[in-house]
Amino acid sequence: MLVEAVNWLPERNWSREQILENPALAHYVAGWMQPTDFGLLAVDAAGRPVGAAWFRYLTAADPGYGYVSDDVPELTIGVVENWRGRGVGRALLRAVLDAARARGISTVSLSVERANFAARLYAAEGFRTVESFEDADTMVRTLP
Repeated sequence: MLVEAVNWLPERNWSREQILENPALAHYVAGWMQPTDFGLLAVDAAGRPVGAAWFRYLTAADPGYGYVSDDVPELTIGVVENWRGRGVGRALLRAVLDAARARGISTVSLSVERANFAARLYAAEGFRTVESFEDADTMVRTLP
């Protein structure tokens, strides 16, 4: 699902190999599953994966695009293209935030390119921008 997350833009078509060879992207899934990793999978009626959401703690020594601090996990969501815009991402987001809350996590972060439709989803679900770059924002959500 990292491939789906990276390739949200239809004209971007990076292969799994290209993504896993890129350290800035691969660290979101390399060595999965670490003791502090957590993820959820959405499947269709036939049991085929259509989306996933996960969080992982990254460090200042190896930060993610949405890094804010070592004690804030970074969230990633990927949804298969033909399932986008059908509520899968929102359901995954809410479920993974519930799981984070249940684990005592008080804040999660993410990075989203501003042109990505998901940016509106994150804002609607209570994420706020804490840092902006050329074409992307780092957003956080505090969990009650």
